[in-house]
Amino acid sequence: MLNITKNANANVLKVILEGRLDTTTAPQLEAELGSALSGVTDLKFDLEKLDYISSAGLRVLLSTQKIMNKQGKMVISNASAEVKEIFDVTGFSDILTIE
Repeated sequence: MLNITKNANANVLKVILEGRLDTTTAPQLEAELGSALSGVTDLKFDLEKLDYISSAGLRVLLSTQKIMNKQGKMVISNASAEVKEIFDVTGFSDILTIE
């Protein structure tokens, strides 16, 4: 299960993810982001309550990063040690901006 909370303020969008971002929930996030990114120049993901991310979840983050490269910036914050390890092992630490 994945809970997605979006807080939009002008051209800034903060997305808070809670639960598991995996094969079953990645399409949900992709759909939510699809309509929300128009006009956004500053995208922030808060992963403090994200327990797990799979390759499907990583794919959504990567495709979102590609969109944001054209229209602004994307930052990931508050990732747990487990999620950070997945970013490190997969090389996503070098692709994504992680705080």
